[in-house]
Amino acid sequence: MNQVEKYFNAEKYESLLFVLIGIIAIALASYFLSKVKQPFYDGMAYPLITIALIEIVVGSSIYYRSPKDIVRVNQIVQTDKSKIEQDEIPMMEVVMKNFEIYRWVEIALLLIGILLFIFFQTNALWKGIGLGLSIQAGFMLLCKHPLNYTL
Repeated sequence: MNQVEKYFNAEKYESLLFVLIGIIAIALASYFLSKVKQPFYDGMAYPLITIALIEIVVGSSIYYRSPKDIVRVNQIVQTDKSKIEQDEIPMMEVVMKNFEIYRWVEIALLLIGILLFIFFQTNALWKGIGLGLSIQAGFMLLCKHPLNYTL
């Protein structure tokens, strides 16, 4: 397996992890909303579902796009290596900058969730929102992205 395939396969498997986390979060949130029906758990359910939908959509799109990316980049490597510096590297630099932004957004969401959990001790709904937000932001931060793998 060449470096291009290793990179995109890592991206593909990470996207499956995002989808799996999203599915688990929706299942858990659905249980909270349909069976537990308490303000704290309802609060947890809202960010669990909201972020899970994003994880599933983004993860699925990356998963289905990765095989096409493998073919496209392998073809560039084999036929016109100048396109790597001309097209692929600038595109990857944009992707890397975007991931830096995503990381800071995830950190902000984690901090907001922690603050909600701490400062809304007497409001179960907001305390639950804080915990749910912290859980989802924490999972997103902990997932290693294949962009850490260099081509």
